[in-house]
Amino acid sequence: MGEIKFGTDGWRAVMCDTFTFSNVRLVAQAIADYLRAHYPAESAEKGVLVGYDSRFLAERFADEAARVLAANGIRTLVTAVDAPTPVVAHAVVVRQAAGALMFTASHNPPEYNGLKFIPDYGGPAAPEITREIEERLDGVLARGQMRQLSAEEARASTLIESIDPRPDYLHHLSSLVDFGLIRNAGLRVIYDPMYGTGRHYLGRILTEAGCQVRVIHGQRDPLFGGLNPEPTEEQLAELTGLVKGGEADLGLATDGDADRFGVIDSQGRYITPNQVISLLLAHLAGKGERGGVARTVATTHLIDRLAVKYGLAAYETPVGFKHICQLMREKPILIGGEESGGLSIGRHIPEKDGILACLLVAELRAAAKKPLAQILDELMREVGPSFSRRIDIHLPEERKRAVIENLKINPPEEVGDQAVTGVNTIDGVKVTLKDGSWFLARPSGTEPLLRIYVEAGSEGLLQKRIAEVRALVEA
Repeated sequence: MGEIKFGTDGWRAVMCDTFTFSNVRLVAQAIADYLRAHYPAESAEKGVLVGYDSRFLAERFADEAARVLAANGIRTLVTAVDAPTPVVAHAVVVRQAAGALMFTASHNPPEYNGLKFIPDYGGPAAPEITREIEERLDGVLARGQMRQLSAEEARASTLIESIDPRPDYLHHLSSLVDFGLIRNAGLRVIYDPMYGTGRHYLGRILTEAGCQVRVIHGQRDPLFGGLNPEPTEEQLAELTGLVKGGEADLGLATDGDADRFGVIDSQGRYITPNQVISLLLAHLAGKGERGGVARTVATTHLIDRLAVKYGLAAYETPVGFKHICQLMREKPILIGGEESGGLSIGRHIPEKDGILACLLVAELRAAAKKPLAQILDELMREVGPSFSRRIDIHLPEERKRAVIENLKINPPEEVGDQAVTGVNTIDGVKVTLKDGSWFLARPSGTEPLLRIYVEAGSEGLLQKRIAEVRALVEA
């Protein structure tokens, strides 16, 4: 079905346009067919989870999907209230379920909703899985058959159960985070769940850990206060202002489904995801924890220099946490992260988790007993500074494709005053320069945009490189 496609992290679309109850039922049937083919015993015995975030009609979409799964003889475990994506993913693993259907559009605008399938390993679905689901969707449409229990049958069915995944998840967190250290520090924290489903979790966890916690935007609002529920510097202006006013040691935020994080230092400085991943790598490795370090091709090379410092292997993947997930399933990974705000650690599930990321930042702040910005500055003085930025250049589709093809076929020999020392095409085109600066050009898969990621050794040099790369791609 041409209008339903699973992208980097599931199917997302505008509600009342493509994301409708009828289409949700069709996709749920395709997933049911996939589960019955690959996990006949597990789906009948251990079951399949259905979770949802705090978006408009989220519980209604979940109910529609549950009735389809149950009509196909699949035991269906529906979260009692909206739940974060990482919590649902963890529940899949701890319950040894066949998988989960998670209704979320993550950080997308309020008019969007989405559905992602979480396989039995508790991480993003591999491309071959989503391709098969799309193929089975074509089969559902071709045969014109879709099973679903009526509302009355669903209420009487023993195949549909309500569950609370919170206790298992909180117990697991106690093995990953030093709550005693956080408790002794008595941190003052302002938390912004951005009206999303993290409101059920992080604020309460930090309060129980002895922090003085103030929560803003802690009620459900399907319009997300008129903003996108994405914890970027621009969207966290209110949180930044409150922290900068001297009210807190930390400002923390999670996105709509709490799989991404945002961090504000006590000085009111936004700590970018690139910087947070680097800080947590140094924190964990400094405690003696070992394992590889995984980052996407768009993520800072500060991570690589820290890996050298601690004698750890570093791995580069295409953009998308599903690639980091695959590495985490294959190798002993200490930490994996991406510049867009996704992070997990090897002792956790192979899925990004904004709640865990924020708690590890609180642990780091409690251990260091000084502002994060100071820790970061000391770290960059030791291994070398990195300043990164992403810019979006609007280009028509044909021009966007032409720029990428030209960079692949005829990469530049120099950019500005620096010779090109490497060209990487694992995802888009990444060009590395003699002084260690680099840029990556990737086409957006959904918009007429060319995404440009640039990194350099100083803010001034970064601005210079951005101007040079703009001139190169816009020529």
